[in-house]
Amino acid sequence: MELGLHYFTFTHPEWETTLADRLTETAQIADEGGVNLLTVMDHWFQMLQAGGPYEPMLEGYTSLGYLAGVTKNVRLSLLVTGVTYRRPGLLAKTVSTLDVLSRGRAMLGIGAAWYDREHVGLGVPFPSTGERFERLEETLQICRQMWSDNDGAYEGKHYQLAETINLPQPPRGTVPVMIGGGGEQKTLRLVAQYGQACNLFGGAGDEALETVKHKLEVLRGHCDRLGTDYNAIEKTMLYQGDAVGDVDAFLTDVERYKAAGISLVGLMPTAYENPVPWATRLVQDIVPRLKQV
Repeated sequence: MELGLHYFTFTHPEWETTLADRLTETAQIADEGGVNLLTVMDHWFQMLQAGGPYEPMLEGYTSLGYLAGVTKNVRLSLLVTGVTYRRPGLLAKTVSTLDVLSRGRAMLGIGAAWYDREHVGLGVPFPSTGERFERLEETLQICRQMWSDNDGAYEGKHYQLAETINLPQPPRGTVPVMIGGGGEQKTLRLVAQYGQACNLFGGAGDEALETVKHKLEVLRGHCDRLGTDYNAIEKTMLYQGDAVGDVDAFLTDVERYKAAGISLVGLMPTAYENPVPWATRLVQDIVPRLKQV
């Protein structure tokens, strides 16, 4: 089992003067300590459940570009880009640049977007749910085309590109795509058709486990119908619970999630606390034992 670190909050004591230093130190602890995937959110406003718009929030791809320069090993992604935030051709170019400069460590985490307040607040259109999913599928198609030898036109319902030229190409020829969310009719179908990874929510207790198991079975069904390889898709999840506070209980949960098919579990530092001691405990107390699960 691999470990991810999701740096979802920049709110900690004295963040006004320590934000950059603590982000850097946390990332380097994760990078040197065996964490497999480092993610930050892609929001302009902090989520309401994490304090709301008046809490600090850095722009996602600027942050990943910085993190690429201060790390060497860990994979880098947003969890996840809202499809409404960037035009798809520019998104593909941005992610390609991150992949080139990080020497092949980028992932494209993407979803249909949901936070209407930040869109209205900053003057960005926020279409209906149905249209956002249409745009998400077209964006996935455009990224796939731009990360190929096809530099011709793309003609979609919402996006039209005259030339999909993209140089330099990603070092691996493409960038793995993680599609976030557990929507059974649309999101997991898109994972099966276009994705190399999914991201679900899990936690302690039987109910959370059964939900994840059900979502994975739905994903398997989509793969069967589309003729894609379910086993080739990386199954990741965010664990909602205090893993550092009770490592034994967390590892018991992880064993159950591994049996269900999860191969990477992401953990989040506690809001309003210094993330550096938390990350240190993470790599000292959890990483060595997690790799044995």
